[in-house]
Amino acid sequence: VAIDPGHGGEDPGAIGPSGLREKDVVLAIALRLRERLNRTPGMRAMLTRDADYFVPLHERVRKARRVQADLFVSIHADAFMRREARGASVYALSTTGATSAAARWMAQRENASDLVGGIPVAANGDAHVMRAMFDMSTTAQIKDSLVVGREVLERIGQVGHLHKRQVEQAGFAVLKAPDIPSILVETAFISNPDEERKLREPRYQRQLVEALATGIERYFARNPPLARNRTL
Repeated sequence: VAIDPGHGGEDPGAIGPSGLREKDVVLAIALRLRERLNRTPGMRAMLTRDADYFVPLHERVRKARRVQADLFVSIHADAFMRREARGASVYALSTTGATSAAARWMAQRENASDLVGGIPVAANGDAHVMRAMFDMSTTAQIKDSLVVGREVLERIGQVGHLHKRQVEQAGFAVLKAPDIPSILVETAFISNPDEERKLREPRYQRQLVEALATGIERYFARNPPLARNRTL
């Protein structure tokens, strides 16, 4: 399982009302999730970043593909225009447009991370690779992503409020590995004062990690990956 803590380095991500930075809280959650999954027999987790540094979106995907990951989970805690917005969401890739205006807006925000990190799209030598990967994204990948997304969303809904009760879809660049089921989890709205406070709490982080891990385990129990040799 490739775990992808969003943002990092010069890109703090969203910042809560009291100053909590998205890049910090999602890294803390990702580190807990890695530890939890590594305790599960037959499961191995890797992080696309394990400290506070910037990783371009295409490099996050490349890291997951290099270890032949069976699942890619990107973790975020975004902000929204309205501070009262709250609840967790799970997203899968869409090749035909977003399922809602909010999903489209969220994808545009996340896809702009490379610009914050100083990687202009026009100067990115891998831009054509990403476009090709987008074109190659198969119906099967998206179908599997929706399946695991529903498992995770159901478990997260037992921990806290859900922003949407179905898996949404949009053109997130970080979900475009054509051969890896990929989901993006918005753990909460860091722009909401109540949710920012919860995100700070180790207890809530542990509950969230347990929900994520349980959803992932249920997915693999019903959809076991093919055995293959991996270079880790």
